[in-house]
Amino acid sequence: MDDNRIIADPKSIKAINKVSFKQRMISYKKKPLSLVMLILVALAAALSAAALVFIIVYVLVKGIPNLTPDLFSLTYNSDNVSCMPSIINTIMLTLLTLVIAVPFGVGAAIYLAEYAKKGNKLVKVIRTMAETLAGIPSIVYGLFGMLFFVSALHWGYSLLAGAFTLAIMVLPTIMRTTEEALITVPDSYREGSFGLGAGKLRTIVKIILPSAMPGILAGIILAVGRIVGETAALIYTYGSATGYAAGPLSSGRSLAVHMYVLANEGLHTDQAWGTAVVLLVLVFGINTLSAFIAKKLGSKKG
Repeated sequence: MDDNRIIADPKSIKAINKVSFKQRMISYKKKPLSLVMLILVALAAALSAAALVFIIVYVLVKGIPNLTPDLFSLTYNSDNVSCMPSIINTIMLTLLTLVIAVPFGVGAAIYLAEYAKKGNKLVKVIRTMAETLAGIPSIVYGLFGMLFFVSALHWGYSLLAGAFTLAIMVLPTIMRTTEEALITVPDSYREGSFGLGAGKLRTIVKIILPSAMPGILAGIILAVGRIVGETAALIYTYGSATGYAAGPLSSGRSLAVHMYVLANEGLHTDQAWGTAVVLLVLVFGINTLSAFIAKKLGSKKG
């Protein structure tokens, strides 16, 4: 009890911090390279944070004055260049892409982490291919989607072609992050479940997946961010029609493509800045909601 009181005492904590600071300074004097690396790392972190804050503030300053009611009109025309159809199209595109990509990505990760034998050459090939696919530029995915989904399968510029193209793009991200989340689950969870008589599938569904859910959601959040902000792949597959996508084989325009088209035309740059704010708020809202769900799942697990 006495030790706990000493540690909880603010004066004791301050004294401990002073001692640790002196120890670090002595260590830096002995190894000046460590101090140089610390300064460089801190400088890099500060510059990254400053760049992010500058971009956000700049977009908000340029875009907020252009957020007018006409920008959120239900119908698009050459006068209001409303982004509302693009918002609806983006939400539908995101949901359809996740419906396609998440089952395949999570399923592949479960196989790699739970069923595949260690040292399996096929596993190494799959991981290498996934890492390679994650680094391919989005324009390449767009050209593939145009040649295969749009032309070969005769889907045309459509919601379905765009969703399948984006599903292929985000599949490696979901698969690798899910696999890492499954690997981090302690083996004692599996052993305890097997010891109670549960089978492999039941252990995965009831024990492993709930424990790894925060990591899985982190991968899905990254995938959603890429889906919402994608332009190059969607121009060649989803198209740039200004209205709502009436069905899976209808063309439409995502919010990022809408902003790109407005800025590229040069006639509605103010509305393009307003659309950028809407896109920023949409991504922030999705990430906040996903983080809230992950926190709730983590608290239930605890």
